[in-house]
Amino acid sequence: MATATAAQRRKQAKEAYDAFLAECPTRQLLETLSDKWMGLVLASLGHGPMRHSELARKIAGVSQKMLTQTLRTLERDGLVARTVTPTVPVRVDYELTPLGRDLAPVMVAIKTWAEAHMDEVRAARTAYDEGQPA
Repeated sequence: MATATAAQRRKQAKEAYDAFLAECPTRQLLETLSDKWMGLVLASLGHGPMRHSELARKIAGVSQKMLTQTLRTLERDGLVARTVTPTVPVRVDYELTPLGRDLAPVMVAIKTWAEAHMDEVRAARTAYDEGQPA
């Protein structure tokens, strides 16, 4: 049985998508998914198709530019589909693809966890900032 070199092991791990390796492409995807706007857009679209303006109203604080960039990235990654309806004015709807619907419950769970544990996190932050153990 031949022993693999370090370079061969890295290549094999990359092919297996090991996010702990620096050159693994899943790191880019994890970076994208960890963006706060991505999570909020995915969680919002988990309830069904929405227009850009509906998303902007639902997600307080997101700029039009950031929302557009986020939607384009999600569309590029195959998580969101954009449907243009030729009306006057043109109607554009965004909805989750099957891949996005598979991911949405995870993003909703993270959002729900954050909302449920925010008081505890705030207390831990205050204790840390004041130099006390949590």
